[in-house]
Parts: sequence; structure tokens; C-alpha cells
Amino acid sequence: AGPARRAVLHVPSVVRPGERLAATVAVLDAAANAVREVTGEIELRWERAEEPAFVGALELEHGGALRIELAAPAEGLHRLGLRLTLGEQVLEAESNPLEVSPRAPRILWGDLHGHSAESDGTGTPDGWWRYARDVAALDLAALTDHDHWGLLPLDEHPDRWADNVAAARRAERPGRFLALPGYEWTSWLWGHHHVLYFGDETPLVSSLDEASDTPQELWAALEGLAALVVPHHPAGGPIAVDWRIPPDPRLEPLVEVCSAHGCSEASDAPRAIYSPVPGAWTRDALARGYRLGQIASGDGHDGHPGLAHLGPQYPTGGLAAILAERPTRDEVLTALRARRAYATSGPRAILRFALGSTPMGAELAAPA
Repeated sequence: AGPARRAVLHVPSVVRPGERLAATVAVLDAAANAVREVTGEIELRWERAEEPAFVGALELEHGGALRIELAAPAEGLHRLGLRLTLGEQVLEAESNPLEVSPRAPRILWGDLHGHSAESDGTGTPDGWWRYARDVAALDLAALTDHDHWGLLPLDEHPDRWADNVAAARRAERPGRFLALPGYEWTSWLWGHHHVLYFGDETPLVSSLDEASDTPQELWAALEGLAALVVPHHPAGGPIAVDWRIPPDPRLEPLVEVCSAHGCSEASDAPRAIYSPVPGAWTRDALARGYRLGQIASGDGHDGHPGLAHLGPQYPTGGLAAILAERPTRDEVLTALRARRAYATSGPRAILRFALGSTPMGAELAAPA
């Protein structure tokens, strides 16, 4: 990391009255790398509060971030302010919104698509996971290196795929952080799809294998497993998704609509993806009658999962917001299959959407 240039502060999006919450402080350089060797004084203050919520010393030598436990404020919407004094340098930041409510659904934040130097990214899998969990303060993540892209393709080196799965298991912190094994099924004919595993079985089903080189064959190979397949940068970028093939409703209930490559919603979307293909936008898929929930993820190659939008390399970023009570495999898989999720380009915005009593992602029968 270079010199400290900015501070970031994250809190949960939803907590219950009377709960304790963790505020995570990290210091970044100009490229969004975590600055580890820095000391100073820290002050946290809820907006409109007369007294600070926390005052103390900042020491980041060991992990690149500091978690501070606080009591939840009163019911309602809040933001937490940060002031860091690093010698003569002062850094200030504001947290994402926090809702204190006994009823509001919890929101888990995830980056479900990223790369390390195991394929065409930078850094080690362990370093990627530490940044996602400790610096970006995500609730869940998935490292999805390519099956056959990079210097040492995973489908040619099964020991490296086993190492990636083991790295995910090491990174997990039950109750706090869910680490999902995954990889990118990298088809240059049908579009790129990343595979996420929620169970103990984690086969690498290669896009180069004649038995699994179409989406239908991929879905068939994953049948019965606790897995999801997510098409990404569907409108173009490196390669568009072929929407003439209807997505499998159980294995592919979602589409990644935004990432560091840009937005694939529609041609009039801000920061639209490069090299788009007519008919491949997400709205085109919805117009075909496909029932697809929308998420986003970073697809970052620079080692900054969860914060790809803060670095200078990309026009935007991506995060998946998942409506689930806890970051467990079963609860997250259930929520994603039910499309209880939404996408942002990086900010952790709170979104509430329902039609009467029908929640986000659900199907509602039209009146006769």
C-alpha cells in the first residue's frame, strides 16, 4: 500500500433495537489498497449526537482494519461519522445508512464474483478473502477464478481448485462472514457464468469439457447440488450471454446486472457496459418472459472485493444486497433462489420494495 488517502466506515444496514453492532474502519491508499502500518486517534459520532459514540486509538498493523463494537441508537435511520487524526493528516468519512427497526428485513452485503492471481487477477486467494471480510466488511463473498483462463487454469490444475476451496473454508467466520467456493465457467460461445457452491460438494465442471460446454449441460451436471449459476456482463463486454437459451429457473434465478465492466441493464443505463450486443441487455431477457432477480458484484481483478468502485481501475463496481436474517449457507441460498435480492454499483443503499404483501422477488398471480 501507498500513503493513506481516504478512510472508509461500514456498519450493518439493519439492526434490532438494543442490539450491539460492529463498525469497521479501514484506511486506504489512492488505489484502494488497505494501509496497515498506521496509527492515530479515532472518533465516531452518530449524526445529530452531541457526544461521540467512541474515542480511542487507531492501530491497524495486523489486519488493515479495525472493528469497534457499539450499542445501537434509537429506532430510525442513522449514519455514523468518522474522524481520523493521523499526525497532521485528518481523514473523515460517513458510514452507509443504518436502520434500527424491530421488523425491517435484514440486508446482507456480498461480492459474489472476483478474481485472484490464480487466474487473471492479482494477489493470493487468502489475501482476497481477508480484504473482503476485514477491510470491506462484507457479510459474504465468493472468489470465482476462471476454469480455463490465466497462467495456470483451474481445470488443468485440480490441486489449485482444491486450494481455492480450502481458502474459502479458512476465510469463513460462522455467524459473521460466509465464504462461498466458486469459479467462472468461461465460455466464449454462450457467455460467462460463475458457479457458486453452498454445500460440501464442489466439483469443477469445465466449459472446455465436451460433456459440459453448453449452459444446459452445465445445469445438468449441477443438478441436485446446493449450487447457483449466475450469468454476468450479459450485454457484452468480453462476451455477451445468449438469451435464446432460457435460464434454468432453479439453478439460474438471477443475473449480474452490474459489475466493474459496467452496467448491463439497458442501453440507456448509466455507465453502460462496453461492446454491447443488441438483444443481450437484461431488459431484453425480461422482455422474453424470463423471471430473473438482479444482483451485482465486482468482478474485480485488482484484489479489492466489495470496494471495486473506489479504485481508479474501473468505471463502476457492484454489490449484491440479499434479504436474509443471517449469513448462513441455507438462508442465503434460499433468499437467492427466491430472488430476494437487489443490485447496486457499490454503495450500500437500503431499498424497500413490495406489492402489497408480496415481497421482492416473489411471483404474484394476475387477477382473472
